[in-house]
Amino acid sequence: MTTDRSDTTGARNRAARLAIAATVAALVLCGCSAEDGDGSTTTAPAATDAPASTETTETTVAPSATSMRGERYCEVLLVQVTDGAATADVYNSYPLNDCPQELWAALDATAIASDQGVPIAVLNGPRHWLMDSVDKQGAVAELPKEDFGGIEMYRQASVEIGSLADATAPYAPRAVDRSTVFTFDEGRTVYELTDPAGSTYVMQTWSQQKDPSLEEDDLAGLGERLQLPEGWSYAPRTLDAPLRIVTTDVPAQVLQDDLGNSYSLTSG
Repeated sequence: MTTDRSDTTGARNRAARLAIAATVAALVLCGCSAEDGDGSTTTAPAATDAPASTETTETTVAPSATSMRGERYCEVLLVQVTDGAATADVYNSYPLNDCPQELWAALDATAIASDQGVPIAVLNGPRHWLMDSVDKQGAVAELPKEDFGGIEMYRQASVEIGSLADATAPYAPRAVDRSTVFTFDEGRTVYELTDPAGSTYVMQTWSQQKDPSLEEDDLAGLGERLQLPEGWSYAPRTLDAPLRIVTTDVPAQVLQDDLGNSYSLTSG
């Protein structure tokens, strides 16, 4: 039996896209942002370098975002691979739109990669914020913008992924330099992972990529579905005071669970 080379290549590209999505989702904006800022409901997030020639630019005038909880967004990652090492330009629909489902469902990663002149494009989302606000330190810059199938997105990060063989596994923290303060308001329910050493990670975005039916109301009982490592636990908690994740002077520690939901370290 022979194997068509195009089938083999396609399978490898699909595997690479999944590996890259797992890695980058732990790094990009609040999935979480790598070096490059957060948006507000009226202005763009901070920019990164190396804009593509087809992009337009706008100017960031405010480095903060409020009333974010529950807001939906999605991302397109344009990936280059050189000598086995991958880098990605990360485009995010927030705050331009809520990533309309009919447009998102129609996107074709292979066609996007061809149109953009990159070997791999990755679709990451839809995702939803769980923090109430984000304050970004620093930040007035020009920000590239692109249209993917009618969904406008800002390029919010350029991320060095490294070897595709080193794609991040679930429950493995990675350091992210994002210079932000995430705030969860008093009275909110938060969802936390605790590792065997007692360190706690709070969910910052929940994902419908692996389970399109997942809703915020399902998060309280999510621990019954997660394949938690030995010694880990998951639990909801209602805040009696605001919870602030301050990573302005130190890197954030970010991980994902096996359903693709993202968390930040709250305590060591």
